[in-house]
Amino acid sequence: MSGASQNSDTYETAASRNEAVAQFESQRRGLVGQLQHILHVNPSFVPLIVLVAATVIFGLLLGSKFFSPFALTLILQQVQIVGIVAAAQSLVILTAGIDLSVGAIMVFSSVIMGQFTFRYGIPAPVAVLCGLVCGTVIGAFNGWLVSRVKLPPFIVTLGMWQIVLATNFLYSANETIRSQDIEANAPFLQFFGTKFTIGGAVFTVGVVFMLLLIAVLSYALRHTAWGRHVYAVGDDPEAAELSGVNVHRTLMSVYMLSGLICAFAGWALIGRIGSVSPTSGQLANIESITAVVIGGISLFGGRGSILGSLFGALIVGVFTLGLRLLGADAQWTFLLIGLLIIAAVAVDQWIRKVSA
Repeated sequence: MSGASQNSDTYETAASRNEAVAQFESQRRGLVGQLQHILHVNPSFVPLIVLVAATVIFGLLLGSKFFSPFALTLILQQVQIVGIVAAAQSLVILTAGIDLSVGAIMVFSSVIMGQFTFRYGIPAPVAVLCGLVCGTVIGAFNGWLVSRVKLPPFIVTLGMWQIVLATNFLYSANETIRSQDIEANAPFLQFFGTKFTIGGAVFTVGVVFMLLLIAVLSYALRHTAWGRHVYAVGDDPEAAELSGVNVHRTLMSVYMLSGLICAFAGWALIGRIGSVSPTSGQLANIESITAVVIGGISLFGGRGSILGSLFGALIVGVFTLGLRLLGADAQWTFLLIGLLIIAAVAVDQWIRKVSA
């Protein structure tokens, strides 16, 4: 009897232990599921956490040298071009596409603005309008090839990148319009570079435009029918079509708006560097994709927040300025950004797997 009682006690102990382990596993999965749900609903949380952590770390290492109003607003000035182009890139990636021509559209639009002003004597405001129209038309052609001809966005924009880049150099004859000439004859071209000070912090019109652009696009994507259509097309274009979404019109609007935003980035580029150079901004396409990916927007489309692309651009700016002030080699910036890109894609895959 004593042996049977002992075996019974042992069995009950093992059973209770297994039950406790099962309860712990269930609780653990529940915590993971809650975390996944939070990140799925708020994809910009991850880049925001990384941005805050990086700012705090560099602030502790550098003190007031980093936390000064001038240094923090300098980051905004440095990322304004990337932030604007990343906003355009975000719209395309949300539809499960990609636009490799954003940098070329930006530079060519700035060249159009400068050359129309100085070569043909057109008033600067009209020349700027011509540059904005040019960027929109190129974006419309991209959209038409993707939505009507059904060509892959990667191939379309890769080809357009080469075409616009070549057209840029052929049309401009690789000629740079100097800052002094613009200041003397057409200061309106440098409007986005206009600076103003608030409590020791130096802002530019380009920075204000970037922040307003992100705010407007964020509202449009979250609270308008057009925004819901953009997400629906990126998630599943066939299902979106069946539910009454005009996929062609949505894609056309996205690519045209992307081209227009890139043209505005070209205007901001003139204000940032002071001159009109056909060789400037050559890495804007890669930098914009970097900001979007780090910002938590899924490369598979249909998920992400455009606010995250701003956080992604700011993360790059914080790392760049922080490491520079620490006296570190510039290659460390590329190394850390590369790790962040891989980590961001891994987190996105994890969220998609858990939510599946």
